[in-house]
Amino acid sequence: MLENLYARLEEIYPELVKFRRDLHMYPELSFQEVNTPKKIAEFLNALGLEVRTEVGGRGVVGYLRGGKPGKTVALRADFDALPIQDAKEVEYKSRIPGVMHACGHDMHTAALLGTAKVLSEAKDELAGNVVFIHQFAEESLPGGAKPMIEDGCLEGVDVIYGAHVSSDEPVGTVGVGEGYLLANADTFEIEIEGKGGHGAYPHKTVDSLVVGCQLVMNLQQIVSRRVDPLKTAVVTVGTFAAGQAFNVISQTARITGTVRTFEEEVRTSIEESIRQITASVCEGAGATAKVEYRRGYPAVWNHPEETRRVEELARQIVGEENVKHLPPRMGGEDFAYYLQQVPGTFFFAGGGNPEINATYPHHHPNFDVDERAMLVIGKVFVSAVFHYLSDGAVRPGQALAK
Repeated sequence: MLENLYARLEEIYPELVKFRRDLHMYPELSFQEVNTPKKIAEFLNALGLEVRTEVGGRGVVGYLRGGKPGKTVALRADFDALPIQDAKEVEYKSRIPGVMHACGHDMHTAALLGTAKVLSEAKDELAGNVVFIHQFAEESLPGGAKPMIEDGCLEGVDVIYGAHVSSDEPVGTVGVGEGYLLANADTFEIEIEGKGGHGAYPHKTVDSLVVGCQLVMNLQQIVSRRVDPLKTAVVTVGTFAAGQAFNVISQTARITGTVRTFEEEVRTSIEESIRQITASVCEGAGATAKVEYRRGYPAVWNHPEETRRVEELARQIVGEENVKHLPPRMGGEDFAYYLQQVPGTFFFAGGGNPEINATYPHHHPNFDVDERAMLVIGKVFVSAVFHYLSDGAVRPGQALAK
């Protein structure tokens, strides 16, 4: 059965490529997606699925009712783009100035649509239901996952799977990881208020730039001196703005950055440390400051049984040597919200290929991936759906039946 579905995915591959390239040429930014969800809804409607639009804002959800009663599996893809100028010289280069799919969301969308098409053709064999979640605004806080969940996209769902293409790994590989895979992704902004004045008379001022420099250095000691060495954390200052002239001491300075953690206690401790260190440094220099700490996406925690399920199925699809165990990564993903509600797992599909110049990192102006990664994602999705709905429990090291 699965081999026939895999063959069907191969047959419709040109259609998936065409759809992906259309999205790549006409990308839309987070919370500004208008035509993309329309295209997705049209595709799903043509399959005869029940379709909800404007879910949580701009999301699209398709419902496939199987021919036999059973549980419900959800599959998720995101479809927003990034504010980056596409620098690739390819026929499907972005036609929208300053906007491009630089993270593979167009690939995720096309792969999930292909999965929907193949599964809809085999719905009589399904002992249960499938929910196809097409999510908007993964790239920008507060993200699209949370409002879609609040709008009911997970109602009746027993398990969920999600995938992300990766240009860091070669096409034809799958990366999995139990437990924490991606981090809490928080941001902070610090506004320092000093006392401006003439550069020749610093003793009459409170130099916000100097205060900011001291603060940046002290923030770098949080991880090395305040976090348990056996825990993982990152504190990165990304921007520092102060002053406009060489002979003027700036009255204000602005610092922004990001914090990445896994455990909630470490997350809370670092937020408290940023606030305490900022207050102390500024007070000691005679300045004041305002700290805005914004909690972003929570950490992605993959449920062990569903991760093992995907791992074992992926071995059958791409070969044991092409399935990799991934260590936790410090990137963020709002797929975490789904996993807080139902069991599931988030995996990576390799899309790197130097022969077609698909080697650039995500969020790079030359980013691209080998489109055959869509077939890997689709095959893993299809096999996971059928295996889960057959009520197959997974044991460590178990070889799953084809």
